[in-house]
Amino acid sequence: MAGKGETKSRILDAAELLFAEHGFKETSLRTITSKAGVNLASVNYHYGDKKTLVRAVLSRYLEEFMPALKAELEVLLTRDDFSMEDVFRCVKTPLINLNEYRQKGATIFMSLIGRGYTDVQGHLRWFILTRYEDVLQLFTTAVCRANPSLDPETLFWRLHFTLGASVFTMASTTALCEIAESDFSRTVTTEDLIERLVPYLAAGVAAPIEQPLLLVQEEPTGTR
Repeated sequence: MAGKGETKSRILDAAELLFAEHGFKETSLRTITSKAGVNLASVNYHYGDKKTLVRAVLSRYLEEFMPALKAELEVLLTRDDFSMEDVFRCVKTPLINLNEYRQKGATIFMSLIGRGYTDVQGHLRWFILTRYEDVLQLFTTAVCRANPSLDPETLFWRLHFTLGASVFTMASTTALCEIAESDFSRTVTTEDLIERLVPYLAAGVAAPIEQPLLLVQEEPTGTR
């Protein structure tokens, strides 16, 4: 018979893979228990409900990723001058190190984050924003120092565009690497992907802010 710790780990292992692949909303507790080889009572005993299980799965990665990211950002912010690319490079090492923490950890983590924002899991966004507010504020501070012209609304959109591009890229790592190998005869690692992604994201967030074009409706001919 499996011990309590082993059962708890089996539930988390099964849940994280199913959540990453199918999403939080579409994955039932019965599907998780079936994959984990445990009964529903075990899930209820260890986690109480699905919402708590979802947070536990994400916390597994966030507790590794966020402190490492915070340390990188704190070092960066001691500098008098840095670029937007420097800001985004702070994410590189903490993200890659997740592959050592868990097999394909970086890909799974980004998939889970993406699911959290696309599955309309309001409680999940609240959980991340409140529990790791200090780290997110450091990142926002660094972004604003790298591009002081960013107003709050522009910052909101650009950071969400950044999240979307990052989630798609990391969640599609396997497919993208296979395409690159087939089309360009090049083996691509997670680190290679991040190296290509960072300048792209940095350029987008650091781009000059253009004033919106005012569309002037021409009067129909013959109205004067």
